[in-house]
Amino acid sequence: MGLCVLVTLPLEWVVGARVYRRPRRLAIALLPAFVLFVAWDLWASATGTWGFADRYTVGLRLPGDMAVEELVFFLVIPLCTLLTLEAVRTMLARVRPRTPVRTKS
Repeated sequence: MGLCVLVTLPLEWVVGARVYRRPRRLAIALLPAFVLFVAWDLWASATGTWGFADRYTVGLRLPGDMAVEELVFFLVIPLCTLLTLEAVRTMLARVRPRTPVRTKS
């Protein structure tokens, strides 16, 4: 997850993705999925559908016995996705012709 952030973070400043500069829009994009997936994860853990092996986590547990890595995942991956999406949109806007291209019929 750290590598994902390291790779996509420069997109904010180098490409001009403008994700962090619009915190309200970022929250609107992230919060619904975050809330849904945390609730789903807590339900699945409580019913025994899945759990978290101490061998693969740092051992820090949140209420509901959720591994902290799971919560971080639900924030980091969508954030990196938004950074990538906005960077691609920004780059495409720079290379698109300003006037429509006319073709001969």
